[in-house]
Amino acid sequence: MHLSSRSRPRRTSAVVATLAAVTIATLGAGTAAQAAVPEAPTAPRAVPAAVPTPPSGFTTVWSDDFGGAAGSGLDRSQWLYDIGHGYDGGAWNWGTGEIEYMTDSTANVYQDGSGHLAIKPIRDAAGGWTSGRIETQDTSFAAPAGGVLRVEASIKQPDVTTADGAGYWPAFWMLGASARGTGAAGWPSLGEIDILENINGRSSHFAALHCGTNPGGPCNETTGLTSGERTCATCGTSFHTYGVEVDRSVSPEQIRYYRDGTNFFTVSADQVDATTWDNAVHHGFFIILNVAVGGGFPDAFGGGPYASTVSGRPMLVDYVTVATKTPGSTPTTGTGPVLSGIANKCLDVAGADSANGTAVQLWDCNGTVAQKWTLVDNSLRAMGKCLDATEWGTANRTPLQIWDCNPGQPNQVWEPYNGGYRNPASGRCIDDPGSSTANGARIQLWDCNGTNAQKWSLPGGAL
Repeated sequence: MHLSSRSRPRRTSAVVATLAAVTIATLGAGTAAQAAVPEAPTAPRAVPAAVPTPPSGFTTVWSDDFGGAAGSGLDRSQWLYDIGHGYDGGAWNWGTGEIEYMTDSTANVYQDGSGHLAIKPIRDAAGGWTSGRIETQDTSFAAPAGGVLRVEASIKQPDVTTADGAGYWPAFWMLGASARGTGAAGWPSLGEIDILENINGRSSHFAALHCGTNPGGPCNETTGLTSGERTCATCGTSFHTYGVEVDRSVSPEQIRYYRDGTNFFTVSADQVDATTWDNAVHHGFFIILNVAVGGGFPDAFGGGPYASTVSGRPMLVDYVTVATKTPGSTPTTGTGPVLSGIANKCLDVAGADSANGTAVQLWDCNGTVAQKWTLVDNSLRAMGKCLDATEWGTANRTPLQIWDCNPGQPNQVWEPYNGGYRNPASGRCIDDPGSSTANGARIQLWDCNGTNAQKWSLPGGAL
């Protein structure tokens, strides 16, 4: 979380002001200009989305689509309500300076009868605020050794703006299991993964990993390892998906953050020491959804709440889902051509040249060794080499090549996805540029879009 943790000891106003200045200075150096994440063509939904089927190789282990009656509370076998201004034995005001009192009232936390959870902050006649903060009962959500944990929610941020939303602080995040019942005393070492945060009605969102020691330490606490501010013009008026993948199948291990399926931020294990990463990542987590009011993070961007801050604008959640992938869950296939969605074309090693760096291209299907591929442990292999994103690239238009296989290397990992293949490290798919039909078209990475230019068969299989 930027600026503060929900479990840090209470700060004096002088400390909050100092931290706000540091955070603003940090953003000015690297992220003051909001980074763009491509907008998905979403719109407000009258009909809720079903919990989606997970990507190939993943198994759903937990989900909730909030299908209860209008005005009803949550299933308490699945969720617990946080009450008050902090955990028992923990920091006051959740350690962040936020001012609301969290309740289990259906005035603050309820299902709307249209397939959504609503968390609504409300100001009373005396100027005090109540809101809601809920946690999954399950604290065991973890990436298996050698596998992947995937957590995703479809969320519409509160429909407020900078004119009337000062102090609003919605969030979707996870805490390490050892925070439960201890007042989160081990923060930040126990790990906090912030998947979505928004403050003050800004058209944006933030993500972060908190770990190590506080203050400072390997994870730059209390700011954490952050994405910076990411623009999203419609996040307060439309549903968007926010997700994270904790990937222990690649080396170095990664935590990848997604909005609408696009990977916009990644933290790698080699950014910190091994002990810090192990303490923060290699254990179970529980999920938290809440809308705070006020606190250190909103203070860093102008403060609030003020008299102009509107009461009663909820965060809506369509679904939350958790899936895992275990080692070996992506099958090894036979050897054969990888057919393109473009008729009579195949994935081809240029000139049947097995040298490192040889281009991978589109070519007429011909049954030669240059078109004999095998999917093994999330790698696509031909001629004794692996399909590789050039120079560890993750951007659109990164060309693909073959290179010596390095199992688990992020730029050589390909998972079946939506009729094609996705590289988890970039969140992008194998793509035929411009849906070209020309022999020699250089295959590339591109935002996953489900078009025929990204349809590829399993080796030896049919489309």
